[in-house]
Amino acid sequence: MKISKSPWILHYDGSSCNGCDIEVLASTTPRYDLERFGIINTGDPKHADVFLITGGVNYQNRDVVQQLYAQMPDPKVVVAVGICACDGGVFKDCYNILGGVDKVIPVDVYVPGCAARPESIIDGVVKALAILDKKRERMEQGLAPDEQAWTNTIVRPGSQEKQED
Repeated sequence: MKISKSPWILHYDGSSCNGCDIEVLASTTPRYDLERFGIINTGDPKHADVFLITGGVNYQNRDVVQQLYAQMPDPKVVVAVGICACDGGVFKDCYNILGGVDKVIPVDVYVPGCAARPESIIDGVVKALAILDKKRERMEQGLAPDEQAWTNTIVRPGSQEKQED
């Protein structure tokens, strides 16, 4: 994988139980060391390349998620971490939950799990970086950054190959 610059991640907690958030933070610790790939965690969407979201989307945070996504420069990649971010999880039938992140913004990589393990999160982010490079190449050619041929990657724990919907 060729990474042309150090990617920056914007982590947002939608409406999770914080289980996935703890695992996201664990993936940045020296034990798992997500930063070995040159990844930096930022709080500014204007500097972020990867939008990492945990938890489902509800009516109160829908506009916030869309606004953060809109503030990110192209090309950008969205990673849904945890089953709640993928499809709403155990809360999907609640009156205030819209569902997964893909109900309000396009998602490129799904990392299921309750809570998603740090290894799966790192694998999902690395797959997102490959998608980011493809989007960057398309933009350099003057094309739109998104193409459905490589999006919607699902990271399955223990699998080495890419599986798509």
